[in-house]
Amino acid sequence: MDWMMAMFLFAAGVAGGVINAVAGGATLITFPAMLQVGLPPVIANASNAVAILPGHLIAAIADPGRWPPLNSRLAWLAAASLFGGMSGALLLLWLPESLFTVPVPALIAFATLLFAFAPTIQARQTKRGLRPIAALTGPAMIGAASIYGGFFGAGLGVILTALLSIIVSQDIRTVKVLKNLLATIVGVSSTVIFIAQGVISWPQTFIMLLGALVGGFMGGYLIKILPTEYVRRVVIVAGCLMSITYGIKYWT
Repeated sequence: MDWMMAMFLFAAGVAGGVINAVAGGATLITFPAMLQVGLPPVIANASNAVAILPGHLIAAIADPGRWPPLNSRLAWLAAASLFGGMSGALLLLWLPESLFTVPVPALIAFATLLFAFAPTIQARQTKRGLRPIAALTGPAMIGAASIYGGFFGAGLGVILTALLSIIVSQDIRTVKVLKNLLATIVGVSSTVIFIAQGVISWPQTFIMLLGALVGGFMGGYLIKILPTEYVRRVVIVAGCLMSITYGIKYWT
């Protein structure tokens, strides 16, 4: 890996860190960057998961006043996230790489759509009254989302936010904190699998991780001056371009 690739990955990490801090959706930038430097899709996906992992944890601990109570409901949701993340990671590694590359453009497009319509989804959930959720239905829903998170992950935050606003609370700050906690569990559980199976490309991962940390700290300041909607539009355009690019690459 030459210095130009290293700078590219660092810059992608910085951009991802800023985007996550301001609007979310870093994976739509960082995963294609891992592919762009020549990593195979599965290794790029696993390495990207490790590189952006600290972002959710930092976001979760930034608002301790809204942490959920340590009760049985949280334990069930955490367990569902843990086993879902592990299952998704194992599924990714079990499938032949060709069966992962084929849906990559669709996965990026799906994540882009989720990101684009996230405000609408969240607004609708806020307007609705809380529905009765059976004791096992909530964890099952979170577990299903976590399998997707362990397998690919882009857009997981939007999915968790929508589900948690139904299952747990309509207070957006409470939902966001719990979303970040569960996303961290998904990320850690899948990362453990990826590391154990030796599918992380560490040089690229460390460089992007460093950039993401720098970007995360920058985002804490830039969030005060950067219009969130402008950042969202950049991410959506990038997601659309990546969907088309990899559609041409893998489908033609």
